[in-house]
Order: sequence, then structure tokens, then C-alpha cells
Amino acid sequence: MRIIAVDHGEKRIGLALSDLAAIIASPLTVLKHISRAIDAGLVCALAAEHDAKLIVVGQSFDEEGQPNAAGRAAARFAEALRGQTQIPVELWDESMSTFDARESRIAVGVSRKKRAGHQDALAAVVILQSYLEAKRQSGLDTDFAVVE
Repeated sequence: MRIIAVDHGEKRIGLALSDLAAIIASPLTVLKHISRAIDAGLVCALAAEHDAKLIVVGQSFDEEGQPNAAGRAAARFAEALRGQTQIPVELWDESMSTFDARESRIAVGVSRKKRAGHQDALAAVVILQSYLEAKRQSGLDTDFAVVE
């Protein structure tokens, strides 16, 4: 089953897609933010186009474990998605996903010049890979029950 992950931002929305076995996450695209409703419609259309069975939206938290401003915006975006699709939508802790994406590019030797720019799609990959690995470690396969 394919899963799409969303790294929701104020200016851009990074998307990643799993393989059919829901083992490997790959960058899909980056959408420029227009409005919540339009953005949600575009994500839902891509999810349908790729036959995704789940949409995972990254949500960030503060030091007390409460959603911060970006995390609350991600939750509102998840609600907008739910209003436009029958595909289940799940929030997932995205803490440090952009940082991890940047660090992974450094680790594999990508030059500073080539690292310049936005990390949105790679951050979505980090979110999705984290989700996939957590589900695998919990002993659940890709046919797990989605809790909304």
C-alpha cells in the first residue's frame, strides 16, 4: 500500500511517497502554498493519482509536548484534507525532520552549493521513513488499522 507524507509549511508543502510495499520513502514534489483549501485539494488529487491508502501529515511540538504554532497549522491542514478525501489522514511527529534532511545530505557528501535551497520534499521523506520504520518496529504490517 502506498502512503503519502506531507511536510506542511507556511510557504511550501513537501510531499513524499512510499513504494507499494510501504518500506521505502522517496521525494514526490514540493507545492507552493496558495491557500489551505487549494493546497489540500492538490494533495488529495496527488494521493488519488498515486493510489495512496493513507496520508501522513507531519506535526511539530514544543518542549512540553504540545503542538507549537506550526504543529497547530499542520493539524488544521490535516482537517482540511479529511474534508476533501475519504483517504485516512494521520498526524505524525515531525520533530527535527528538516534538520535531519539537511544533516543526511551533509553526511552523504552533498556540496554546500547543492545543499542550498529548500528541504521540504526531503523533510517529507524523513517524516514518512520515520513513520514506516515505527510501524514496522511495532510489529504492524502495511495493512495496519489507521487511528484518526
